[in-house]
Amino acid sequence: MEVIIVTRRDILAMSGAAPAWLSPSSASSQSRSHPRMGGTPSAFGMRMAASGGRGGFGGRRGGEAPSVTPAAPSRAPAAAGPGFDIVEHCHKIGLYGVQTNPPVSDPEAIKKFRQRLESYEMTLVCDPRLPQDAAGVAAFENQVRAFKEAGAVAFHAALTGRRYEDMASLEQFRTTFERHQKQVELAEPVLRKYRVPLGIENHKGWRAAEQAAWIRRLGSEWVGVCLDFGNNLSLCETPEQTFELLAPITVYAHIKDMGVQEYEDGFLLSEVRFGEGVIDLKGWVDALRKRNPNMLFYLETITRDPLKVPVYLDSYWRSFDDSYSPLPGRDLARTMRLVKTRPFKGELPRTTGLSVEQRAKLEDDMNQQCIEYARKNLNL
Repeated sequence: MEVIIVTRRDILAMSGAAPAWLSPSSASSQSRSHPRMGGTPSAFGMRMAASGGRGGFGGRRGGEAPSVTPAAPSRAPAAAGPGFDIVEHCHKIGLYGVQTNPPVSDPEAIKKFRQRLESYEMTLVCDPRLPQDAAGVAAFENQVRAFKEAGAVAFHAALTGRRYEDMASLEQFRTTFERHQKQVELAEPVLRKYRVPLGIENHKGWRAAEQAAWIRRLGSEWVGVCLDFGNNLSLCETPEQTFELLAPITVYAHIKDMGVQEYEDGFLLSEVRFGEGVIDLKGWVDALRKRNPNMLFYLETITRDPLKVPVYLDSYWRSFDDSYSPLPGRDLARTMRLVKTRPFKGELPRTTGLSVEQRAKLEDDMNQQCIEYARKNLNL
């Protein structure tokens, strides 16, 4: 597949005709005067573990969410354990949306689930499992139908892990990327039929230009981006570069702030409390809301050890190639300039050495401070 470089003119063209999911009524079953912030499962991994669930996303080192293997079709939300109810937790801490999958096989349970969300005035985003091949389309449609009946206003898909960890070669990246595109092509007619948009997260797998070009080629008004505010820093993009390319095709957003620090092999990347990192939160929120007044913002401040982004190691570069998937040296230079000139002050959040309850307390505190900042400064 030939690389298609997205220019500023392309971006302006993409933003010309508004997709159906940008209509004022598309996500505004809310009676509130403005959208407020929801929550993602990965924001509550430590609390889930402390409440008797599965330990968040598998209990990897430092409590971090696992990197998805290349064979995985999608990263669905972690299942709630017997002691954790993500809807109740989001409601309790003052969030007005939730990313989770409701039951699909019991119509009465779906009805009750929707009634509870409506009583809390909460929006719902779900993670249907995208079809691997044509034989999987029927199962995908069953999920889509059930999730829409439960009240879903958008779908989410995180199809990759961390490229620089999971991809051993350019050929592996190429094969995986083409498979992901095929999955979305198979899903698109179902999304169009049920009129629910899919936001494909920039999940450390593709650079923004690659993802934007792919979605432009697909040309569907029902497929866009779940804009994660921090992920593409790990692929040597400044936040401004990512935002310019992906904001015009954003369905909804995973909001977070990011701290960076140097280490011997590159830089450390970590979710931090709102207002302490390098993301222009107010500028991004205002711009996205200007494009769509009902834009959904879902909190995803993941509590874990800092991620290591080893840009000085040869292994980091093995899935990049100038002719197919370029990563220009100037982008590395811009990213490292950002790291050097705007390092996080103090110690980045860490969970290693903490007990389960201490991790949950750290997560609760970080989330609450983010919520309070969003209410005060972001009108969320």
